[in-house]
Order: sequence, then structure tokens, then C-alpha cells
Amino acid sequence: MATGTQIRTYFEGRWHDGDLAVMRAADHGSWLGTTVFDGARYAHGVVPDLVAHCARVNRSATALMITPTVDAADMVQIVREGLAAYAPDTAVYIRPMYWALEGGDLGIVPKEGATGFAISLEAIPMAAAGASTTLTTTRFRRPVMEDNVVNAKAGCLYPNNARMLAEARSKGFGNALVADAMGNVAETASANVFMVRDGVVLTPIPNGTFLAGITRARHMTHLRANGYDVREAVLTFDDFRTVDEVFLSGNMMKVTPVSAFDDRQYNSGPVTQAVREMYWDWAATETL
Repeated sequence: MATGTQIRTYFEGRWHDGDLAVMRAADHGSWLGTTVFDGARYAHGVVPDLVAHCARVNRSATALMITPTVDAADMVQIVREGLAAYAPDTAVYIRPMYWALEGGDLGIVPKEGATGFAISLEAIPMAAAGASTTLTTTRFRRPVMEDNVVNAKAGCLYPNNARMLAEARSKGFGNALVADAMGNVAETASANVFMVRDGVVLTPIPNGTFLAGITRARHMTHLRANGYDVREAVLTFDDFRTVDEVFLSGNMMKVTPVSAFDDRQYNSGPVTQAVREMYWDWAATETL
């Protein structure tokens, strides 16, 4: 079932209106979960970091031994053609996807060059002004490279995220603050995380257990360019109980203020607001 509305699908060389069926029962991706995707956003008439998202889906495919078949620059042009059907005030989620069609060795290793490709566009609103979320802990953790493909934006990783979210929702919270294999904070179940203490902005150091996101990097660049002290560090759950602000960073909503972590309450403070303003001010300079 689709998440959004006004869906368009690029498949087999052209755009189709609607949520087109693209995968068969015997496709390797259906059978063994060899799927990757990326997500970009069209909002306020701009598509921030579209090139970076298209390049990353090709890297993700390679990490799963799926042969990328569309050059990132060509993918950008295809997305631009698809977005022409939407009004400038429509917020669209842009999802390029690859999956393996056939198996090679023992049927398990994807066959080189046997690749499915599609792009899905869905109208999904940006978060309302003032929207925030709450966090709690979860017993589930992020995997490491030795036991999963944490260097890719792979569909097979998301059932673990789903059970994190389900546990958090069952406890009455909006999202889960998640540990890595060592017990330090990695990210949330759906986004990278930042905290602010005495004006210093901190975020978990990338240690191979989570994707350090494109939007995350963009926020860090903006903050440093505007004189903020931004540090990547090993952070514990107790660290998040002793800070002034917490916010999430992800492609879907860009900046999400956090109002609570368990019984610790936060305000949506000045740094969180500045990050949002800097991001959209920069995005306005991007051209479609």
C-alpha cells in the first residue's frame, strides 16, 4: 500500500501515472530482499541535494552486489522530467530504487547485470510548523558491517527499524533512540540525531553502524559556516539526558525537534530553529 498520493512511476524507460507494479514473484529482490533505494525531496519548488541522493543509490546497489544501470546524472534528469507534473507547492518524496532480478552462484549472489530499476514519486506533505517528536530507548540495536549491509540504504535493514519504532510507539513515544553494538547512541529508528549542550552541537561519530546522512552533512556544513562549534563524538544515553536541545536530521522532514527523551523534557531551542532556517535558505538557491 502506498504511503502518499499523486503517485508517478518511472519504469522501463518512461513515466507512468499511478503506482505501477514493477517486481515479479521470482525476482531476486522479491525472494531474497536484494533491494536498495534512496530518498530525495521536492518542496517549496526546489530539490535539495538531488545529485547526492542519486549518486548514493548507485553506491548502495554496489554494496549489495546489484549492478547499477543508470548514471546519477541521467537519474537526475529523469527525476526532473517526472516532477514536471507536480505543482510547485506540492511536497514530493523521490525514491529511486534498484533490485536484483536473478541469482548467480547458488541462486543467492545477485547475477551481475541483472538489475531492475524504478523511480517512485509520491506527494507526501512536509511536517507542519511546530511539529516535534519524542524519544525512548529500545532493546533493538543497529547492526555492524560484519552482520549486515550497513553501508547501504537497503530495504533489508528496515524490518529492524520497524521493530524499534513499534516498541517505541507501544511505550507512547514517537521514535526510538538507538544504540550501536557497543551500547553508545547511533541514531534514531528513522533519522540521524543531534544534541546541543551549552551552545555546542554534537552528533554520534560515524562508526560503520549507521548511514551518516546527506542531510546530516548539510546541516553540519551550514552550522560550521555560521560559527557554531560542531563535533562528532561518542555519545551515551545519559548524555542525551543532560542537554539543552535535541533534533533529528533526515531527508523526509529535514529537521524534527525533539520535545522529550523518556521523562526528560526539551524546548525547541534557538539552534534547532537556526538549523531549519539555514537549510531552507540554502535550498532556495538550488535549482530544479
